[in-house]
Amino acid sequence: MAARNAEPLMRLIWTDPVTGATGYLVVHSLVSGIATGGTRMRAGCTMSEVEDLARGMANKTATFGLPVGGAKGGIDFDPKDDRAFGVLERFCAFLRPWIDNHWVTAEDLGVPQHLIDEVFAKLGLEQSYHAAIRRSADPAHTLRRVQAGLSTPVPGGLLLGDVIGGYGVAQACLGVADAWEWPVEKTTVAVQGIGTMGGGAAWYLHEAGMNVVAVADAAGTLYRPEGLDIPALLDLRDEYGEIDRSRLPSDVRLLPRDEIVATEADIFVPAAISYALRAGNQGAVKAKVVIEAANAATTPDAEAGLAARGIPVIPDFVANAGAAAWAWWLLLGEVGADPADSFLRLRTEMRAKVALLLSSWNLDRIAPRTTGLRLAETTRSDATTAETAPVLVIP
Repeated sequence: MAARNAEPLMRLIWTDPVTGATGYLVVHSLVSGIATGGTRMRAGCTMSEVEDLARGMANKTATFGLPVGGAKGGIDFDPKDDRAFGVLERFCAFLRPWIDNHWVTAEDLGVPQHLIDEVFAKLGLEQSYHAAIRRSADPAHTLRRVQAGLSTPVPGGLLLGDVIGGYGVAQACLGVADAWEWPVEKTTVAVQGIGTMGGGAAWYLHEAGMNVVAVADAAGTLYRPEGLDIPALLDLRDEYGEIDRSRLPSDVRLLPRDEIVATEADIFVPAAISYALRAGNQGAVKAKVVIEAANAATTPDAEAGLAARGIPVIPDFVANAGAAAWAWWLLLGEVGADPADSFLRLRTEMRAKVALLLSSWNLDRIAPRTTGLRLAETTRSDATTAETAPVLVIP
């Protein structure tokens, strides 16, 4: 179990010789000699933030029974800067020994999957899952399977690899409705962040019949108490996930960005930045439950304050683990290019885990994070001994 104060296996700091940007790699745990976790880029990214994210990845892999450890990369640099691609390329080139042998990375905040794949292609590695693919019995076949899965089209004109994480978050929300016997069509949701994760979650919640009454991007909060037309809003996004205000329907109210936290909704989904809910703003939350779609979305003080007010937090290492779990199911050949198989597997596992977390909360007011960490510990309790450690076998 990787509790919030657990020490990582390794911390590494890199300084870009061109821009002076600082990058970090934190490996929280290695299982089968492999750790998995995305690479983010944002101005102000810190080592402690990357440590939290790596710890969360270790909990994700354990909770979903994946035979790999957890890691995270982070770069303190503005992803909108024209030099960002070069910074990312030099960061990955420096970390080539880890990328070759031990670290499987992917998209995260500020780094879309197509961008990191472009960097890997320039390094001659073809795909960011390289460290795992090269271990497979037939790397060329595994690469084709992974590429086919990532690029499978799904309704809405998107690709399976781009929406699976948001689909998992939506299933966590629907799992809460199931557990508490809320009618889906009467359940309301507010989503902070409308990028890959938040936008995908909003899309699938809207498709399921839930009322997404508010969404927020970097420019502010959009609110319509009767429910927003999510497909139409997503069509108005630019490359940075911001919505064109000039084309909004007249009945959509424009509110300050931070107002999303105080929205009157049954479910609040922070899907933008880490530490969005803090001791100073958790008191404004009016939702009955918080679903962490962003990594480390809630500080410990905020989570304790919410719990004291009777508001449980479904932790990130469960709620937003869909993309990571699915990527490894794809690598391991447990799902293929048929979206129906992937959606069924993720829907089944996510709803079961949410039901487990909420049963302990409902009965004994045990925080969902505590129950989730116990589940992770149970799943990987024997991983420290060579005889019983998970073995990574990629067909």
